[in-house]
Amino acid sequence: MAIRIEDQNLLFHLQTDHTSYIFRVMENGELGQLYYGKRVHAKPAYDNLATKTWHNVAALWRQEQHDLQPQLLKQEYASLGKGDFRDPAYQVTQENGSRITEFKYQEYQLVDGKKHLKGQPSTFDDNGDDAQTLTIVLKDQLLGLVMNLKYTIFPHQDVIIRSTSFQNQGTEKLTVNSAASAQLDLLDADYDFIQFSGAWARERHLIRTHLRSGIQSVGSLRGTSSHQQNPFVMLARPTASDATGSVYGFNLVYSGNFRDQVQVDQYDASRILVGINPQEFAWNLKPGETFQTPEAVLSYTDAGMNQLSQQMGAFYQEHLVNQRFAHEQRPTLINNWEATFMDFDEAKLLDFAKTAKKLGLEMFVLDDGWFGHRNNDDSSLGDWFVNEPKFPNGFGNFANQIHDLGLKFGLWFEPEMISIDSELYKQHPDWLINAPGRHASPERQQFVLDMTRPEVVDYLFSAMSKIIDMTKLDYIKWDMNRNITETYSGQLSSDDQLEMPHRYILGVYQLYDRLVKTYPDVLFESCSSGGGRFDLGMMYYAPQAWTSDDTDAVERMMIQFGTSYGYPQMMMGAHVSAVPNDQVGRITSLETRSNVAYFGDFGYELDITKMSAEEQQQVKEQTAFYKAHRQLFQFGKFYRIDNPFENGGNVMSWEVVSADKQHAIAGRYQLLNRPNIGYIRFKVVGLDPDTKYIVNGSTEEFYGDELMNAGLVLDDILKATHGTDRSADFSSKLLVIDAVK
Repeated sequence: MAIRIEDQNLLFHLQTDHTSYIFRVMENGELGQLYYGKRVHAKPAYDNLATKTWHNVAALWRQEQHDLQPQLLKQEYASLGKGDFRDPAYQVTQENGSRITEFKYQEYQLVDGKKHLKGQPSTFDDNGDDAQTLTIVLKDQLLGLVMNLKYTIFPHQDVIIRSTSFQNQGTEKLTVNSAASAQLDLLDADYDFIQFSGAWARERHLIRTHLRSGIQSVGSLRGTSSHQQNPFVMLARPTASDATGSVYGFNLVYSGNFRDQVQVDQYDASRILVGINPQEFAWNLKPGETFQTPEAVLSYTDAGMNQLSQQMGAFYQEHLVNQRFAHEQRPTLINNWEATFMDFDEAKLLDFAKTAKKLGLEMFVLDDGWFGHRNNDDSSLGDWFVNEPKFPNGFGNFANQIHDLGLKFGLWFEPEMISIDSELYKQHPDWLINAPGRHASPERQQFVLDMTRPEVVDYLFSAMSKIIDMTKLDYIKWDMNRNITETYSGQLSSDDQLEMPHRYILGVYQLYDRLVKTYPDVLFESCSSGGGRFDLGMMYYAPQAWTSDDTDAVERMMIQFGTSYGYPQMMMGAHVSAVPNDQVGRITSLETRSNVAYFGDFGYELDITKMSAEEQQQVKEQTAFYKAHRQLFQFGKFYRIDNPFENGGNVMSWEVVSADKQHAIAGRYQLLNRPNIGYIRFKVVGLDPDTKYIVNGSTEEFYGDELMNAGLVLDDILKATHGTDRSADFSSKLLVIDAVK
């Protein structure tokens, strides 16, 4: 049994292959945290870890037990108002206004496996991977409110899943004002808080700061997980690196407003809270009703951040993403957006698709502009019927021609949006999110549909289904191009308006769920102006996401490197686009653009019909190379080597290694050339030290330990790719490493 329970001492020891998580029932009936870290032996009690000492000027639980002082305790799910003045995991308000609760332990339930949550994305164990689920039942007798703290361990990936539900078994309406998915109290504060922050076109840059007294947090109130912050954070010892050291990872299976917070108290203890942002949130709980939080993902390793990323990525592949696509190689694609924008007709698109087929690509994706009367971005969102002047022979006929070429066919949708200039708005102006009597704030000349309304979800499902059926669609790029303002739903009562942000994202999940179940062979890719909703909630339905609207190779190095800490490369859409780059105007070689984009779900986003014969040949060769190594690029074990967020950021490198260590590909990238430098010795990682390898087809053989410890001298990394008349700035080199047969 991976979950060990000492019934006499009411102690719970959750063991994964390499970690232990230990808590117990305290004397006051609440749960106390004892330990989370490297695996330790199981025993009946850990009296030393449960040691308590009396401190002056601190409230007591009872006068007769002077050392049980809530503000000094490490707890599992803390309340406010009984002497613990740190931020609580939850808060509930009674009808009389009281916010004081007293939950007492009732029982535990232990079952094998892990089921999906109803109505929202969640982790699962559908394949019998030794998961176990523990539910701790606590109850506030005065309120008749039952709290279920849920823990699932996935032992072989060293992952623990936590969530909480509240069930009102009483007679009065209660209001859940806040409800974290997980709390973790750690004994000290000698950690670095590592977040992944940015903005549109520069998402998920690594920021590392040492913990200090008070609160450090990241979060979103945009209705999405956001470009600005990401729900994935880490706590690492100051000496921890990608290769070594102790590090905790926290992520949230959620796509809406969130908050990840670390609070350091006056005794230098650290409290981590992960969950829905308590700002702009409340949930009314009538008698008989239940509220379920999203799930939080916790993982720990003492072997560095590469190991943390690898074990969490392996977990997501087996126990989070749509299993229809979890192990299936993703197709190479061409997207017409940066080539044509909305200025296209059927003939132009067919020429585009024919060229793509000639170059070896596998899927043609038609982006924005195919619906309503949309020729620019000020109309037609919500009108999910075909723009007939662009397709005079019928949209189904056009899709058939794409399929007849031997290509898959994909389409762009933005289901959650509405334009004022649309048939949908004429018929249903009340479906637009806006507060009564207030001016609706436009963003990108569009507005947001009220996804809390079942009739909106029904309309979108029907409209999208007609297009999917008509075109025999293979792929959907689901975009969401603005944040939510004037948050208000006309179909909710005044008392329920703070439920609206959470109900909105549940409506999005409902639409996704219906489409995925009805069309199981359609591959979904999520997008939110690129990386504005790059989170596990989306990945449950759409196993890959558009990493960023910024397709510049240099910016993508930073974005994809930062993203890789919390998400595996199989989740990252990565394309080659034209130069000068549309977002930053930078010119990089076609080779460097592809060398960056290979490490993800590969494609092109430029006008291949206007490329020279030489460039088209490069694209053909790049596509063939990627397809030959696609399994490795998409599903290989990913290692970060040179961190662009450190040491001036001029060099970045990473590597993917096959599970059997017979193949590896490393990429090294240098932003700016430097004059008169010494030798560059590049050390790879993850190989078998006793196996012989060749590099880029060389005749010299290298043992794995030589490549990892002595390294390889790269004497040509700075040479220009296309002759001496070209700058060697933004240079790159791939090392293809194969075991000697």
